[in-house]
Amino acid sequence: MGSLLRQQRRGPGDPTQRADGARTWRGVRTPEGPATLCVEPLAHDGTVHARAWGAGAAWALEQLPALLGAEDDVSSFEPRTPLVADAWLRTPHWRLGRTGLVHESLLPSILEQKVTGQEAFASFRRLVRRFGEPAPGPGADVGLLVQPAAETVARIPSWEWLQLGVDGARSTAAVRCARVADSLQRVVDRDPGRTDAALQSVPGIGVWTSAEVRMRVLGDADAVSYGDYHLATQVGWALGHAAFTDQQMADYLAPWEPQRGRVAHLLRGVGMSRPRRGPRMAPRTHLPVRRR
Repeated sequence: MGSLLRQQRRGPGDPTQRADGARTWRGVRTPEGPATLCVEPLAHDGTVHARAWGAGAAWALEQLPALLGAEDDVSSFEPRTPLVADAWLRTPHWRLGRTGLVHESLLPSILEQKVTGQEAFASFRRLVRRFGEPAPGPGADVGLLVQPAAETVARIPSWEWLQLGVDGARSTAAVRCARVADSLQRVVDRDPGRTDAALQSVPGIGVWTSAEVRMRVLGDADAVSYGDYHLATQVGWALGHAAFTDQQMADYLAPWEPQRGRVAHLLRGVGMSRPRRGPRMAPRTHLPVRRR
């Protein structure tokens, strides 16, 4: 259960998701209002116990099976190669969760565009602490927060974004998406291809961001984050200890359509990666970040 819910977490300090022993707490803004969701496994057979509070509690509980991967159909998945088959055997219970909430995934995905994870996660924490709200019920007691509403994000001025550590390109995309959040939410029940087209119709949203959103919101097993700083390299090294380009990764994954994203995830998790040499990509320091 923990690995399923970690798909939605944005860094180890994500203020909208907390681990408390075996329990996982989530602060979520549903179509019916904010909610606190607490999920705890009861047995090794997959049974879980869940409680929710707030205006969106009923919605959050109704959507819980999808969040835990119940709608991820793997019956037609064929590993095809020994390496993918071995990776699949190592994680036979891994599934893609589906939140059904576009803005919840789209906002942090925009913040993660073309920056280090460290920088993006820090900006997300500042954003939620500055403009979010305490989660309902006992969620507030464990320090849980809910992301700001789209209408709140749409009104954040440029200087506030800079103090959050978000440059103009990303903040402009975030505001644009917030202004059309209701329209984007209406595409949730469409097929992934049309959802992809709707997302990329917004300036500032490209292939990588769309894939990151579709994976979390729709549980799209075919979503591949082309343009990711690490993914193609990780897949290439898993296969033959040589970095792939995006095109090489696309060519390799083609036979698995519509399960290409699942295969990419399996391969990046097999434990082989390129040796690190030299300094890591460093966070930028020129923005007037307000420390919180």
